[in-house]
Amino acid sequence: MSPTTLANAFSKDSQSTAVIVPSSPPLEVSYRRLTADVRLFQQKLAKLGIRPESAVSIALPNSYEFIVSFLAAAWQRAIAAPLNPAYKQSEFEFYIDDLSSAVALVPKGAYAQDAAAVRAARKYKAAIVECYFEGDEVILDVKEKGKLADNANAAVEVAQPDDVALVLHTSGTTGRPKAVPLTHRNLLRTMKNIQATYELTRADRTMLVMPLFHVHGLLAGFLAPLASGGSVVVPLKFSASEFWRDFTQHGANWYTAVPTIHQILLKSPLPSPIPQIRFIRSCSSPLSPKVFHELEKTFNAPVLEAYAMTEAAHQMTSNPLPPGKRHPGSVGIGQGVEVKILDQSGNEVPNGKEAEICIRGENVTKGYLNNPSANASSFTKDGFFRTGDQGKKDDDGYIIITGRIKELINKGGEKISPIELDNVIAHHPSVSEAVSFAMEDEHYGQDIGVAVVVKEGKKLDGEELKKWMSEKVAKFKLPKKVFFTDVMPKTATGKIQRRLVAEAMIKNAQKSKL
Repeated sequence: MSPTTLANAFSKDSQSTAVIVPSSPPLEVSYRRLTADVRLFQQKLAKLGIRPESAVSIALPNSYEFIVSFLAAAWQRAIAAPLNPAYKQSEFEFYIDDLSSAVALVPKGAYAQDAAAVRAARKYKAAIVECYFEGDEVILDVKEKGKLADNANAAVEVAQPDDVALVLHTSGTTGRPKAVPLTHRNLLRTMKNIQATYELTRADRTMLVMPLFHVHGLLAGFLAPLASGGSVVVPLKFSASEFWRDFTQHGANWYTAVPTIHQILLKSPLPSPIPQIRFIRSCSSPLSPKVFHELEKTFNAPVLEAYAMTEAAHQMTSNPLPPGKRHPGSVGIGQGVEVKILDQSGNEVPNGKEAEICIRGENVTKGYLNNPSANASSFTKDGFFRTGDQGKKDDDGYIIITGRIKELINKGGEKISPIELDNVIAHHPSVSEAVSFAMEDEHYGQDIGVAVVVKEGKKLDGEELKKWMSEKVAKFKLPKKVFFTDVMPKTATGKIQRRLVAEAMIKNAQKSKL
């Protein structure tokens, strides 16, 4: 029988390795041991009073205790709600309040420190529980029972396919973050799609570099490999200086990451010899063709760019493995998902024409929580989810993203793709990173701003860059202003958001005028 929930998504009695946590000595956990630990932790959650639809906020770093508590919450028919452990108190308060969380799981020592997550949980009467791996079990140490004080001892549950297993919030590029509920069915479809795209088997071992509180790390870096019977190396966090040591020592053969991490690895000392890498996956931000070629050349492995969203339980499209064609600058073809380029009326446009990328599939959420207006505007009459991304299909049916519809630069009626400009500027020999964005302009309504990080030891000024660009793009695509910065503002997962970059650059420019 094929798996239907996270409770039956992977082998329960296999002695093969499921998880490796690098340490001295490393923690190596078999599927059988993982199952026993999750089952025991599920019983502890039930005793605490966690019932179907209880929200379990998980404010833990990448770790074995995160893995066990996440799976146990899902098995218990509760809603796992992973949170970035580096959030400030106000951020924890928003997410804990938004889901009326029953409990907040925090690291050992957080209670004594009165950490931000502890203060936020207390404000909304969520139970406060320290969670850590000690000896041979994952400890659930109850510090405050909060709203569960009179509601303990729930039954141990059996997960159902249409239970909401996971809630993540969108990054909130426009206003309030939206809560995205994902069912076991959604997650298992994505796991199956990823497994099929990359032909994952028991022989594969991935190096997890993305945070588990993000859909990229959780689905592509962790759950899909487990569903294939393979294994996952789980360091506490991404470290460029330790990445190749752990990758080689533990026999990993692939990894998935955002372009920022790929670029960091290219700039870091290379391992010798370069390990055998079956493929490198890139997702969550556009990968410039320049970085694509550098990665393939340096690591002698196919680079497969994919396209994903939280609302689709991560992956929607990907470039295929060889002998399939890899198109630099394209995010590939639909993987177990229908992908269409639709105009505002919901009609499909011909190949080569730009409109909104829309998707339909079993992995896609049925809608946001408590947000009827967003749900009404996010789906077409035929049930396609509107991604908010503008793009086109080439003659081979490969998807090319030309920008977020809300981020396209509208300069006096000319629509300019910031991604196109980023890719052009990235080829300048002195440029390390470039991000283009819309700026308010009295004459055109909007004009182009560009933030640039210059390579170490190189020099560049704005006029020089514009002159160089003038030979590559039409005059109306030249930036009005070039901002130079040492560090590009990024989200916690290394994703670049144009809005954040634009705000930071304009704010710094205004400060320097004072």
